[in-house]
Amino acid sequence: MRTFVIGDIHGGFKALIQVLNQLEIQDEDTLIFLGDYVDGWSESAQVIQFLIELSEKIHCIFIKGNHDVWCEEWLKSDKVNPTWYIHGGKETMESYIGFSKENKELHFQFFQNMPLYHIDDKNRLFIHAGFTSMHGVEKEVFKETFYFDRTLWEMALSLDKNLDVNSELYPNRLKHYSEIFIGHTPTINFNSYEPMHAANVWNIDTGATFYGKLTGMNIDTKVFFQSDVVKTLYPNEMGRNKF
Repeated sequence: MRTFVIGDIHGGFKALIQVLNQLEIQDEDTLIFLGDYVDGWSESAQVIQFLIELSEKIHCIFIKGNHDVWCEEWLKSDKVNPTWYIHGGKETMESYIGFSKENKELHFQFFQNMPLYHIDDKNRLFIHAGFTSMHGVEKEVFKETFYFDRTLWEMALSLDKNLDVNSELYPNRLKHYSEIFIGHTPTINFNSYEPMHAANVWNIDTGATFYGKLTGMNIDTKVFFQSDVVKTLYPNEMGRNKF
């Protein structure tokens, strides 16, 4: 039985299929998705439909990301958040053309049921962005932090590698979990097209929404598999490379 963690998809259905084919998923495996399934490439609605159907066959855990929150709000009220619209929402709305009211309601329920984080039996935390409480995710005051925070990753990156975990200077945030798996902040921002590791934090968002790849990683072995550069799979689209 294996467990894989998959980074931010952002409507890149073709990339998702490439990664899953490489993982060669078996019935007893678990897939943990770190959020941001939509917004960017042209197949966001198709990604959601596929994931709903996949979860009927394979054990899947779907963490909620900030783009998923925006899409959920639109599916619920039909109101368009201006920030969402310019950061991939327009493409997501267009991907729903042809989907019935019933389909949209099913997708809304899918988003609504997503947890904001997951902690497994080995005390590994899976979360879209991060958290700020020094007492752990259970003590976080604002739930929006789970899908917007970037300070956890920045802290892990800047941490002195020679600092002992038992030191009083070692960040308490990092002591609560054996490992932390995040997305949200593309590793291509740091000139890496592969997952990055800092302290006990693994960043699996390898920039699929821009000019990077989609990544799936075995959480035990850390062996990872990647799609092609996603923008090459959608040659006539800009994705979120507009600005």
